[in-house]
Amino acid sequence: MHPVRYWKRDCTDREKIMRFLAQARVGYLGLSEGTQPYVIPLNFVWWREAIYFHGAEEGRKCDMMEQNPHACFTVSEEYGTIADPVPSLTDTSYMSVMLFGRAERVVELDEATGALQALLDKYVPGYFDSPLSRQHVARYRSSLHSGVAVYRIRPDHLSAKENPLNQEMRFYPGRHVSMDAGREKKEAWGDGAKRAPLTTDSAKKRKTRRNRGRESHITETPRC
Repeated sequence: MHPVRYWKRDCTDREKIMRFLAQARVGYLGLSEGTQPYVIPLNFVWWREAIYFHGAEEGRKCDMMEQNPHACFTVSEEYGTIADPVPSLTDTSYMSVMLFGRAERVVELDEATGALQALLDKYVPGYFDSPLSRQHVARYRSSLHSGVAVYRIRPDHLSAKENPLNQEMRFYPGRHVSMDAGREKKEAWGDGAKRAPLTTDSAKKRKTRRNRGRESHITETPRC
């Protein structure tokens, strides 16, 4: 796998990554069929160190995973836009996780029921009085007469990136560049400090020191 190119955005904090996967609400399943890519937004749950999602027992997604189970799953959330007087420094605050692995259909009824229960606990916590039953999962049929299929991706490789939000520079409707005028100068000089101009005497002294440094370098005896 390729390493994260912009290493300053690389996130290696495992606990933070696990918390992010536990609370993020939408993931994107990436599949391929020959040269044709296919990406689907899904509800999902991070459970037992794996991504679980569900759907109908038949359809294009199922056919593609059966033919080529290699998958990429991406989760990303935006936290705000970062304004800056320099246009090229306008940025987005976010966190994202990409993982790669094989999409496998869960065949054990207990595991499938547990994954679906974890999905319910995530999206409608406290709503049901009793846990999901194995019988309900086994007997379920949709309006199109399809049963439920549960899939699992155990990551072979996982990477994460983040760009924390600078609340002071967060963009909001009505914010204008004039409100941040001089900010780039202040940051460059350090709290608005001004550099004193060189006088004629100080400039001559600096030039003399440079010349002496060159002479000593030229005349220095080489060392073995």
